Amino acid sequence: MDRISCMQSFVRAVDLNSFSAVAREQNTTQPTISKQIASLEKYLGVQLLIRSTTNLNLTEEGKRYYQYCQEILETVAEAEANLRGEEKARGILRLGCSVLFGQMQIVPRLNTFIKSYPDVKIDLVMADHFVNIIEQGLDLLIRIGDRQDNSLITNRIGTTRRITVATQSYFDQAGEPQTPEDLVNHHCIVYTHLATGNEWHFQGKEGIIKVKVGGYFQTDSSIAIRSAILSGLGIAVAPVWMFGDEIYQGNLKIVLQDYPPTSFPICAVYHRSRFYPAKITSFINFLKSEFKLDPWVCDYEIMR
Repeated sequence: MDRISCMQSFVRAVDLNSFSAVAREQNTTQPTISKQIASLEKYLGVQLLIRSTTNLNLTEEGKRYYQYCQEILETVAEAEANLRGEEKARGILRLGCSVLFGQMQIVPRLNTFIKSYPDVKIDLVMADHFVNIIEQGLDLLIRIGDRQDNSLITNRIGTTRRITVATQSYFDQAGEPQTPEDLVNHHCIVYTHLATGNEWHFQGKEGIIKVKVGGYFQTDSSIAIRSAILSGLGIAVAPVWMFGDEIYQGNLKIVLQDYPPTSFPICAVYHRSRFYPAKITSFINFLKSEFKLDPWVCDYEIMR
């Protein structure tokens, strides 16, 4: 019995709450994973998991052993990296981010990163819904917005500044809002994954202004939001990085500049550990350096 492999399968089975998911992840079969964990239980002489048709529940012994396994596997990874002299980044980096941010801000930069770190391969998972870094088996998640989780490290690497924006043709037809409250008379495009839903928040001289908006169209797709704005369907609050070129070219107009929508941090999110592989730290440092030079995602105010 390869106890390290069995420990890895046990930890992932607990994380994913599924033998089948671990089997897919390891490109093997569900019976193989089940046999590995059964072998561990037989070797230890205790039951680690209580299996049902829908869940895997840890026994008290299983909870203790799970913690031990996490520490052991981290120590093994650290020891192997140190002995190999792995200051150099290498291996597969499983990376997650939202769809449009990935397309516009991550993927175009990957060629530069790979040229500097040719031994790293990127496995990119993009989704606009909330992604659980543990369940997805990710090394690193690039997340927009504040979401605290004490089990994870959150490292701010940039800022998503937002704007109130539409095409000139829309404003010619509907008029320009002068205050956030005017938006109740406009066709507002709503991104349903926004934590505040159809309530938009703006920074006023007296503090935060909250306005409930509505319109013809709402969606959970960041790509659809961009397309709807560019087609003149309505007015939206959206990240400025969505429209850098269109703003410079004059295809879109920013309004309510005295009432900026609240900004969101761009964060690198990763597991708490005593050991962080160079592939993770290298990519985080790379994005930090890149974003410092990019006016659309840096921590400085954008020039009007």
